[in-house]
Amino acid sequence: MRRLTRNVTRVFTGAESRAFDTRAIEVFEIPGIRLMHRAGRATFEVLRDRWPTARSITVVCGAGNNAGDGYVVAGLARDAGLGVDILQVGDPGKLNGDALDAARFAQARLGAEVARSARPWCPAGDIVVDALLGTGVRGAVRADFADAIAAINATGKPVLAVDVPSGIDADTGGLLTPNPVRADVTVTFVAAKLGLVTGDAVDYVGEVVFDDLGLPCAVYDTVGVRVLNGEGVETLNRRRGAHKGDSGRLLIVGGETDMGGAVALAGEAALRTGAGLVSVATRGENRAAILARRPELMVRATRSPEDIVDLAERASAVAVGPGLGRGTWGRELLAYCANVGKPLVVDADGLNIVADGDVELPAQTVITPHPGEAGRLLGQNSAWVQAHRPAAATALANDGKVAVLKGAGTLIAEAGVLRSICVDGNPGMATAGSGDVLTGIVGALLARGLAPTMAADLGVWLHARAGDEAAAATAAVPVASDFVVALRLSGSRLAGVHGD
Repeated sequence: MRRLTRNVTRVFTGAESRAFDTRAIEVFEIPGIRLMHRAGRATFEVLRDRWPTARSITVVCGAGNNAGDGYVVAGLARDAGLGVDILQVGDPGKLNGDALDAARFAQARLGAEVARSARPWCPAGDIVVDALLGTGVRGAVRADFADAIAAINATGKPVLAVDVPSGIDADTGGLLTPNPVRADVTVTFVAAKLGLVTGDAVDYVGEVVFDDLGLPCAVYDTVGVRVLNGEGVETLNRRRGAHKGDSGRLLIVGGETDMGGAVALAGEAALRTGAGLVSVATRGENRAAILARRPELMVRATRSPEDIVDLAERASAVAVGPGLGRGTWGRELLAYCANVGKPLVVDADGLNIVADGDVELPAQTVITPHPGEAGRLLGQNSAWVQAHRPAAATALANDGKVAVLKGAGTLIAEAGVLRSICVDGNPGMATAGSGDVLTGIVGALLARGLAPTMAADLGVWLHARAGDEAAAATAAVPVASDFVVALRLSGSRLAGVHGD
């Protein structure tokens, strides 16, 4: 996934963005056509910057305000001496208001009436500008618009999307058609859209460039969703006279037979994140291998909850789930840990056991499901979760839990409210053991005394940054162990963490 422009600190739904637009027009008395011209000019400037040698463009327009932005681009391109072709999809008679004025602006420069283009559509320009569908589209895409989207994708030419690629839900990141417009660059206006940076949409938006169109700050009357930027990483600093007891004790529980690697990864990640002492409770057959890999971990062979009572009593926080399995052993351990009264993070098979209805988690537990686990917790499938990621995240954050819905554009929710999103990370992080590393990071932050929401936010960001560091350091596909090593760069270097 390519990056949202770095000046963006918050993202908003498409509905919120439309409300800001209306507020700018009605309350701040900024004419809508002026905003449309600003949007068209911002788009055209990006086009010229990204493709300076292009000599012609095709603008594919629908019949709403998104089309109006496209018509402004067409007029500006003709003024600049570029060849311009407009494909009008849908009834041009439905153009009205500002969009109709924008069409007349283009018409005056191109010398042609706006008319519905005949099929088959064949965009001929060097660059294709997608101004077909905007943020207000809901439900399945109509057949003629789907055909136009297919024609855009079939050209093999660079595509610049206006506000949102056609076929993408700006609120959720879900797909409104199986193959939306695949943009090289998306220029989004007024507010950066949540749906451009999470879920399946990230494979279609390309580089996302944001322009606020010069709106006054007072237009933005809702807080949106915070983009994680490492705020709070300075809390990981240790004072020069610190000792390991100052940085908390983490107990990690998991590692059923043949799954010891999961708790080993979580344990090492916890150490790299600065937990003072890390104990691992696992099946006895895993003990030698874990100690050989990382002797700094304290490993307890565990047959039942009675074997870890003393560890749980001394722990500052508990992490349960990596390699836990769904058998009696794992269920009994999770049930015990859910009732010890310590800050808790639960992942992997721990979540599957919860989904089975055998264990209830206390308030303030941090849960870190991927879409499949989230679906099981919510009684849905992973496809539904991916199509409704914001709703899924908030539904998971019930009964006081803090939910981390993993995936492209990881979402963090608390008390039924979406609070933050991580736009860092890369596709190479979708690999075995990646979630175990995140569990260890979040567990370490809980052990170090961070509140659950702060541990989730900072843990997700550290994990993503480590993934990016690991990807940059190798020409091969990174593995989860690489993320652990990269934690020294993504977190410790930034925070000045040192070992004792």
